[in-house]
Amino acid sequence: MIDTPIRHATPADVEVVAASNRAMALETEGKALDGPTVHRGVAALLADPSKGFYLLAERAGAVVGQLMVTTEWSDWRCGTFWWIQSVYVAPAARRSGVYRALYERLLAMAREDSGVCGLRLYVDRANANAQATYAALGMDRAHYDLYEVDFVFGPP
Repeated sequence: MIDTPIRHATPADVEVVAASNRAMALETEGKALDGPTVHRGVAALLADPSKGFYLLAERAGAVVGQLMVTTEWSDWRCGTFWWIQSVYVAPAARRSGVYRALYERLLAMAREDSGVCGLRLYVDRANANAQATYAALGMDRAHYDLYEVDFVFGPP
């Protein structure tokens, strides 16, 4: 496996994170996101740790992968779930351990934090490759379906 350093994103990373978010949305959902809106959204999270955080994977000084973490309080567990979102790995770096490195770092961080009760993510039903990756890393399919009212993109 190629060495893949993992670090927290900083406000200096807003451009690369926003570009990756736009690429991911276009590739996975066919959505062309508004650049300035995504930029503001990423900048807002990076400026306010209560919103979450990004982990970035680097190779040769370039960001090649990312994931975002947001939180959900679980009253049943008296703990916080970390939700994995905005996962993106640059096409040239795929199938080379980038996501595994991000996930393993996040899993270690979560296990070190006694307030974290687990990790969760959602994945498009048609994205078999991602589902296989998550299962191979030890994640189990939950028995929930996701419902939403989306005030920005509306119904699918």
